[in-house]
Amino acid sequence: MHHTAIDDVTAAIMYPRRRPHVDIPPLPPGARVPEPPSPSYSIQVTPPPYDYDPESPSSGTPRPRVHSLYQTPPNLPPSRSVSVAESGFMPFPEPQIYRSASASASMQSIGHRYSKSDLGPTGNLRLQRDPSTTSLLTDAYYTNGDDSDFYASGSADSHGDPTESREDPSHEPSQASLESAEGIHLFQTGRLPDAEWYKLVSTEARDALGKREVQRQSVIFEVFKAEREYVADLDAVRDVFIDGLRSASPPVIPESILNKFIKEVFGNIDEVVAQHHAMLGALFARQREQHPLVQSVSDIVLDMALNEQFLTSYDVYIKNYPLAESRHRKEFMQNKAYQTLIQSVSSDPRIRKREMTTFLSRPVTRLPRLNLLLEQILKLTDDAHPDKETLPVIIDILTACVKSTQPGIEAAENKVKFWELCQSLVFQRGEIIDMDLYVDTRNLVRLAPVARWNSEGGLSSWVDLTAALLDNYLLLTREEIRANGVKKRYLVSRPIPLSYLRLGAFNLPPDNRRDGLKFHSVHPFVICHASGKSRKYTLYVSTEAERKRWYTVLQEAIGLHRIRQEANMYFEPHTLTDRFFRVPTVRTKGAKPTGRITTAAPFVSDGRKFLAVGCFSGVYAGHWEDENFSKALTASSPASLFAVETLANKPFGRFVVHHDSSLLSYSLDVLGRLALGQADPKTLVGTMEKHDNSNNVLIARIIQMEHRLLILYTSKRVFQSTLDLHVLEAVREHHAPPATPTRRTSPRYFRPFGDPGYVPKDAHEITGLRKTVAVSTQDRIFILDPLDITKSILFVPDFTADTQSKANATDMAALKKRLEGCKPLGLVRRTDNELLAVYDSMGCYVSRRGVPLRSSGYIRWESKAVAYATRGQHLLLFSPNFVEIRSVLTGLLVQVIEGYDIRLLHSSEAHILVAMRGGRDDEAGTSERIVDLQETAEIAGPPTAAPVEHHQSFNRWDEWDM
Repeated sequence: MHHTAIDDVTAAIMYPRRRPHVDIPPLPPGARVPEPPSPSYSIQVTPPPYDYDPESPSSGTPRPRVHSLYQTPPNLPPSRSVSVAESGFMPFPEPQIYRSASASASMQSIGHRYSKSDLGPTGNLRLQRDPSTTSLLTDAYYTNGDDSDFYASGSADSHGDPTESREDPSHEPSQASLESAEGIHLFQTGRLPDAEWYKLVSTEARDALGKREVQRQSVIFEVFKAEREYVADLDAVRDVFIDGLRSASPPVIPESILNKFIKEVFGNIDEVVAQHHAMLGALFARQREQHPLVQSVSDIVLDMALNEQFLTSYDVYIKNYPLAESRHRKEFMQNKAYQTLIQSVSSDPRIRKREMTTFLSRPVTRLPRLNLLLEQILKLTDDAHPDKETLPVIIDILTACVKSTQPGIEAAENKVKFWELCQSLVFQRGEIIDMDLYVDTRNLVRLAPVARWNSEGGLSSWVDLTAALLDNYLLLTREEIRANGVKKRYLVSRPIPLSYLRLGAFNLPPDNRRDGLKFHSVHPFVICHASGKSRKYTLYVSTEAERKRWYTVLQEAIGLHRIRQEANMYFEPHTLTDRFFRVPTVRTKGAKPTGRITTAAPFVSDGRKFLAVGCFSGVYAGHWEDENFSKALTASSPASLFAVETLANKPFGRFVVHHDSSLLSYSLDVLGRLALGQADPKTLVGTMEKHDNSNNVLIARIIQMEHRLLILYTSKRVFQSTLDLHVLEAVREHHAPPATPTRRTSPRYFRPFGDPGYVPKDAHEITGLRKTVAVSTQDRIFILDPLDITKSILFVPDFTADTQSKANATDMAALKKRLEGCKPLGLVRRTDNELLAVYDSMGCYVSRRGVPLRSSGYIRWESKAVAYATRGQHLLLFSPNFVEIRSVLTGLLVQVIEGYDIRLLHSSEAHILVAMRGGRDDEAGTSERIVDLQETAEIAGPPTAAPVEHHQSFNRWDEWDM
């Protein structure tokens, strides 16, 4: 029967010197702490986490980095333990191993000494001076006093202020009690100061184990201790910080947002700590069963690592950490009561003057540190041990979990930078710019310095700017640090939507920039706004690599934005025709093309849907979405077409044409049959009705006013300085007028309504509201009652209204100046008490009385509009090359449709028809394309439980100063 080292260990454990199991009283004050029995066991030196004495004074001196228990002789080199820097790098936050510190810097060896046979050929080799690759904790002879890392020891972030006093050594238990089960009980309950494995094991057991197993057991003990301190810190977060916020009187955070604030700052920390309470219980049970020779803890850790809830809770918490820290710091800066509360709890024994950010970051660094401990155990484990197979699996799982959170961490950090950018933005006074910053998917693509050569005002100089590329806008700002340290960024130009951003030259030769007496090269690149030739920017960066980087990110951002726009269109262009209508070119041969389209109108006849199109050569009609059109009228380039299908829910069937200064109407049913080839143009002309006093018509619009259908039109008389405004009413019963010898009688479908009124001669548009109409002139808008157009005249905007403050008067004067030279297009009703006045280059909100609202703010369009249409809560602005779709509520730009020679043909509740240059160009001419802008609806999926982080960030903007 062979005698082994394990037998010696077993004997030492089972048959130690008989000592009574009594709880020896603590040592008297001033007694020296017991020294470690041998320098061979000095690798575990973590200071105790629970030895804080609130009564002891603080010296205020920095805590020096502790040294090894055994000093290096001058003739021997320092040990080279595995450094933290050699471990895998994690960008945020940087995980660092728990570095333990010895209990004393210069304690002499006592007790057992190694013999030469123990040490082998190198007789002067001592354990603590080995070039140890197994030392998890720190360089044994590291003497640098500069310790900027607050994670300085094995559980450093659980240690208090360096000046805190320790317990009186007289209160420490005796060595006899430590080597018994009492020592484990004291350790697990947090009442054992300077807890180290070698202090809980008899000398005989340590001597029998050997160096490698002593180190392995010490690292396993470090797993127990680190887990205990980690759980204690998370419990302190709940008991001290969270409960402190809830019980504060008066409230530190308003009760209405307290729960949301706690969720934003502390996230799902309750879920994390619940998982670790279970893990700590299993670890402590294993320690009680197997101490002092713990065979393994890998099965306990593996069970946790395979628990999906465990990994998910960490994934959620870590990804939210940057947002949580930012939210805490912002509240700490702005809320004095919150700052006082956080500072007041720093004296709590569980907090020990540590900042709250230390506690918030604990879960972020826990898994990397646990991984490092497991890697160290793996190095110290024999090949035949089952841990050799289990530990690599655990390490891989935890490593994968940590890596999977990196994109989320980066995204959260980026979100924090984005919020800080938004909070620092300073817009031009009066201008309303809604960049949709509140949406949860908004993010900052790049924020970097650029320079611009400014030659305005006769003085040339370099201006340093900051370019901020969002996923929907590009901003150019000038930074300014105010006296209180707050950074503000002033917009030097209007933000450029990515839908309008175009890239210019990125290969221009470098230029020289002079700063004082120094010259250095700068590399230019050009960007511009698609609709404004004047909005061209030449920016400079310091290196060619930086310029290439800008080109790459700009291209990618524009491409992604275009893809998102195409996948999430509010209005989808649906082509009705792109072949029949042609514009002549130099290549045109054969039949004469139809010419440029000027107007169109959809209509329904006999249950079928048709489209009437007016162009240079006349009026054509055809089946909906069919390229076969028939010529119906020879009216060249009609100004407008209207189809009146019903009146008071009864068939009416008239087709109104404004052509050649005349207002005519025809049978809609005959026009439908003509489109199908069942009637000829002469039959349609036979149904014509020319309306009274409809000569020299300039503008004609059909308006539904309550139960009446009205035609409003303006006409001009010779030597008249104003325009006549007439109203025609559609008649339900068609009565023929009295017959005369020279005039054939026919049914009358429209009759004059009321007396004519007068409008300025520069009137160019009529817009129907609910009970009134708006007539747009060259510089203002008139509000009229169509039922009595001779009265009730109101001017919009009304800058003559009395204001209650000087600031309002100043803002109103600024708005008036802004609108000078702008052409009004009409009014859009937003609510019962608010309207949007639409101009060709901007818009402003006014009340029912025409008084400017929203502090006389204004919205500037990206391109100069010539017409507009509304659908629901959206405003569509039409310019020659763009259709700009905005929210009526805030002016938010939601979609941009590009084209060439864009014209608004028809606008109604059912259809918005637009003409633009088509995709065909051949001998028949260049095609004219008609599209129907069809409003889309959001696809509502089945209700699902949203991720936790979504709820945490959804309304977080409520707390930011925008």
